[in-house]
Amino acid sequence: MRLSLLGSTGSIGRGTLQVVREIETPVTVVALAAGRDVDELVRQALEFRPELISVADAHALGRLRSALSGISGYAPRCVCGPDGILAAAVDVDFDVLVSAAVGVVGLDATYRAVKAGCRVALANKEVLVAGGEPVMAAARSSGADLLPVDSEHNAVHQCLRAGRRDEVERVILTASGGPFRTIPREDLAAVTPERALRHPTWKMGRRITIDSATMMNKGFEVIEACRLFDLQPEAVEVVVHPQSIVHAMVEYRDGSLIAQLSPPDMKLPIRYALAYPAREASPRERMDWSRVPELNFEPPDLAKFPLLALAYEALRVGGLAGCLLNAGDEVAVEAFLGGRIPFLGIAEIVEATLARNSSRDPSSIAGVLECDREARAYALDLANRMANTRAVHSHAAAGKR
Repeated sequence: MRLSLLGSTGSIGRGTLQVVREIETPVTVVALAAGRDVDELVRQALEFRPELISVADAHALGRLRSALSGISGYAPRCVCGPDGILAAAVDVDFDVLVSAAVGVVGLDATYRAVKAGCRVALANKEVLVAGGEPVMAAARSSGADLLPVDSEHNAVHQCLRAGRRDEVERVILTASGGPFRTIPREDLAAVTPERALRHPTWKMGRRITIDSATMMNKGFEVIEACRLFDLQPEAVEVVVHPQSIVHAMVEYRDGSLIAQLSPPDMKLPIRYALAYPAREASPRERMDWSRVPELNFEPPDLAKFPLLALAYEALRVGGLAGCLLNAGDEVAVEAFLGGRIPFLGIAEIVEATLARNSSRDPSSIAGVLECDREARAYALDLANRMANTRAVHSHAAAGKR
């Protein structure tokens, strides 16, 4: 198997390379695309020897070339920027593309691979949330395999093997509830980035961890599920399951409910996507039921987590609403992590960004990317205003003391 990996230095990328080390099927890594973590990328390159390596920008490219310059017998093609990540999808011969880059940076590359009929292991939410219409149209036209790596969608994919698609009544996605499942909504105003980053069950990147804390992540997953499995919004439900053992369920029309259970380890869906339709043996520990005394389920609190409701609204609006939703969230989360806006300000900025209309073409990648740029600029302006207002209030409060 020849593999190209977008987002190799992130949590999914590192997990993918660990699976490559473990599975029985021989894997040749032909391309690695990453951001600015050059040190980790160099370590990966020296181990797997890809023929193409891409980084975010010219500065990182200079560091990469310098680090690899003295390696005898190894001279990969080193590229950068949007053209670089695109090269990892169009300029190398691969059997599977793992799309795990964070943000819309990997959208065009993933679209090109899907359009070419390639197998894509999809771990990048933005591909379907922002660009679902053109990507899924390309998949239908080319017959490309889109295999979800996200644990919930991977679980749905597995559960769907138990029956015919026309027998499916609904899909249930589970959510851990994040770190704030049990605290009152009024306490969220004082949440710090450090506190929000303490996820109770999963180890993930910073943005996705904050998205889990707001339940925006689950909203994105609802959109993805509707795209991937051709479902109406009312056929996808969310339940809070704090143990994170049941990842998804599919209910069939006879009332049978098929669930996929496993420990919360992203290497399982990665392995499933790489080996599909086979199941490769895993060296991981099996479920220890003595340590799981109960499995709990409860409905999500949409008053406390309004971003989940906004995702359903984006589905009803259609068009580029998903792109607006994602762009507003990415900007707002970055502002929160930088200490510039409060936790509850994330939802305010996302809601305002979603309320904007876009005249761009939702059926083209160019239209999606242009909408994304405009929405980010708008959301950034909102975040700057919120940060300035917060600074003024903080200064006034300090003066009164």
